[in-house]
Amino acid sequence: MEKNENLQDKSEIESESTDKENQENLHQHTSKNLNEDEVDKEEISPEDKINDLEDKLKRTFAEMENQRRRFEKEKDDAYNYGGFNFAKEALNLLDNLERSKTSLENDNTLKDSEILKKTIDHLNIIYNDMISIFKKNEIEEIKSINQKLDPNIHQAMLEIEDKNKEPGTVVQEIQKGFMMKGRLLRPSLVAVSKKPSENDEKTENSKKDEENQSKNEEKI
Repeated sequence: MEKNENLQDKSEIESESTDKENQENLHQHTSKNLNEDEVDKEEISPEDKINDLEDKLKRTFAEMENQRRRFEKEKDDAYNYGGFNFAKEALNLLDNLERSKTSLENDNTLKDSEILKKTIDHLNIIYNDMISIFKKNEIEEIKSINQKLDPNIHQAMLEIEDKNKEPGTVVQEIQKGFMMKGRLLRPSLVAVSKKPSENDEKTENSKKDEENQSKNEEKI
C-alpha cells in the first residue's frame, strides 16, 4: 500500500516538473518573438514607412496616368479611324465604276455612239462625287505615276523595260491606292521600270546601225 502511494507521489512530482518546463519554454519562446518584433519595429523607422508609402503612391499614379493615355489614344483612334473598314470596302465601288467605263469604251457596238457618251458622262459624275466625298473625309489618292517605288505605299506587280526611265520608277498604275488621315488604306498596284536586257540593247543598237547605214546609202 505504502509502495503504491510512493509511486503516485513520484508521478505527481514528475508531472509538475514537466509542466514547469513547458511553461518556461513557452515563456522563452514568447519572449523571443516579442524581442524579434521589437527589433523589426526598431529597424523600420517612420521615415522609411513614409518613403515606402510615397513610392507606392507614385507607382499608383503612374499606372493611372498610363491607363488614361491608353484610353485617350483608343478614343482618338475610334474617332479618326472608326470608318476605316467602311472606307476600304467603299473603294470597290470606285473600281467597279472604272471597270464599267473601260468595258463600255471598248465595246465596238457602242463606239462613238451618243448613248455611250451620255453613259460615260454619268459614270464620271458619280466617280467624281465619290472622290469629293472621300476628300472631305481626308481620304486621298496616292500619287504613283513617275514616282519612285515606295514599298510603304506601292505594291509592284510587274516590271516593264524602259530605257528612258530610272529603274524602279512607276510607269503604270494597275489599281489606285489611297491614304486615310495619314494611314495607308490600300497600296497602289503598279508596274515599275527596269533596264532593258543586254540582248535587247544589242538588237536595238544593231537596228539603229542599219537605219544609219541605210540613210547614208540613200544620200550616196
